[in-house]
Amino acid sequence: MTLKHNYKNLKIWKKALNIAFDTSDILETFPKSEQYNLTSQMSRCSISAPSNIAEGSARTDKSFNHFLDISMESSYELSTQLLIAHHKKYINDEELEKLEDTITEWQMMTSGFQKTLLK
Repeated sequence: MTLKHNYKNLKIWKKALNIAFDTSDILETFPKSEQYNLTSQMSRCSISAPSNIAEGSARTDKSFNHFLDISMESSYELSTQLLIAHHKKYINDEELEKLEDTITEWQMMTSGFQKTLLK
């Protein structure tokens, strides 16, 4: 089967993967008491974004778009969880701003990419 979209060549996949890496690095500093709560939730949704891009890339454009929607939903979930982590003082202002900016940039890129799929 020839892939229409090789996910490893997609800028949105690369950026989503970097968000997952950055999130993972930050989560290493969270208290152990959050291991099964906020840490687990943030890890799962940060991993969900690049994973859904990879999975959807092997499908039709319409189906791929659905997987991109799921990735977007995960990014909004992660943004909310970052605010909670900041409130709990697990991350500082700079970490929050850096990740929020990267997520927003990724969301805009992904939205633009989705428009090309729907043409």
